[in-house]
Amino acid sequence: MERENFGSKLGAVLAAAGSAVGLGNVWRFPIETGQNGGAAFIIIYILCILLLGLPIMISEFLIGRHTHANTAGAFRIISNGSPWKWVGRMGVFSGWFILCYYVVVGAWTMHYTFLSATNAFDDVPAQQYEDIFNNFVANPWLPTLWLFLFIGVIHFVITQGVRSGIEKSAKLMMPTLFIITIFLAICSVSLPGASRGIEFLLKPDWSKVTSTTVLDAMGQAFYSLSLAMGCLCTYASYFDKKTPLAKSAVNVATIDTLIAIMAGFIIFPSVFNIGMNPNDVGVGAGLTFVSLPNVFQQALGDGSILAVIFSTLFYFLLFVAALTSAISLHEVATAYVTEEFKMSRKKGATLVTVTILVLGTLCSLSFGPLSNVKLFDRNIFSLFDDFSGRFLLPLGGMLISIFAGWILDRKLYHDEISNNGDLKAPYFKLLVASLRYIAPFAIGLVFLDQLGMFDFIKK
Repeated sequence: MERENFGSKLGAVLAAAGSAVGLGNVWRFPIETGQNGGAAFIIIYILCILLLGLPIMISEFLIGRHTHANTAGAFRIISNGSPWKWVGRMGVFSGWFILCYYVVVGAWTMHYTFLSATNAFDDVPAQQYEDIFNNFVANPWLPTLWLFLFIGVIHFVITQGVRSGIEKSAKLMMPTLFIITIFLAICSVSLPGASRGIEFLLKPDWSKVTSTTVLDAMGQAFYSLSLAMGCLCTYASYFDKKTPLAKSAVNVATIDTLIAIMAGFIIFPSVFNIGMNPNDVGVGAGLTFVSLPNVFQQALGDGSILAVIFSTLFYFLLFVAALTSAISLHEVATAYVTEEFKMSRKKGATLVTVTILVLGTLCSLSFGPLSNVKLFDRNIFSLFDDFSGRFLLPLGGMLISIFAGWILDRKLYHDEISNNGDLKAPYFKLLVASLRYIAPFAIGLVFLDQLGMFDFIKK
């Protein structure tokens, strides 16, 4: 059966951007920026994108497009069956492993979109938002219901194929996501006192920049771009030979960074509008599902139409961001199963979906009926999250950079990024130098930081 490609360069970029843009853009980047010197952090982050993120992204694109195979098959082909083939298999496992818990948070965004749309936050005391969230995630059936719906949407898109499913959905969802983000940012910066929030986000405060700031920026750049998850390599395997790899990587990184910065424009003006300390809004789920519903209600009028619209659009934005990333993660595993085991797309996708339903349900229930099931003092959800973030991704990224910088044939690399000489590649030597020296060292530092080796610096 002939392998599908994306039907257009725009579709390819939007699909790859959808993979990169995810929940981390909203619930991690703004807080990291605000707590680490505002614009100073953004500048360091962009430098990390240039020196760390783009070289690895271009390498994943190159390997995927050159082989036109799933991530495991791509590394097996390009490494001629050497032990480096295990880097591709690790990428497939990482993507599948991450999806098992990522779908749980995606389901939460659906629930909170519903709560916002039905004005469920009207007249809720500030101290009760945490109880609302904790009672929801501890419920034995409601989160599971949303989980099945979320996974069902992913499964439907994947079974439609590359062009009719992934590309078509990306062309619909990414512009929608961008428009909603711009609208919410404009509304937020129009609030009284918004200037303080904008200043908090964008004023460089170099006094807050420490070695920890640099490590945080490197980690954010690495995870935000979906590196070493198999997504970029898999999607690039659907690129045609005329797709400009470096330009596509820059476009993806630019879209991803813009969405993350605009998320800050949504959050901080609202926070300052109600006189709340940004350092007290929390991070991750605490920020997104506990603090922000309260912030939006107070800033826009408790139970008002504007509060309902703003909050509903915000959580729908999160849902779309989670969905585009989840689709790419599912495709990593689906492409592997269908190509390596010679299955039809429908059967392969169904097999992957069933495993995600089972393990995703276990992760979801780890906040309720299975909360006492722990390993290394972590519940099932945290175990999946920590193992992928602290071990699989940094190790995978380091191995990709070493393989691309030291093992991969230089001529093949140059031919691919220049489209066999049709495009100029004046950055080639810098790219190779980054892959050989800068990226492995930087990722090594992030890896050690994730393992807690630098905790003494943060005390």
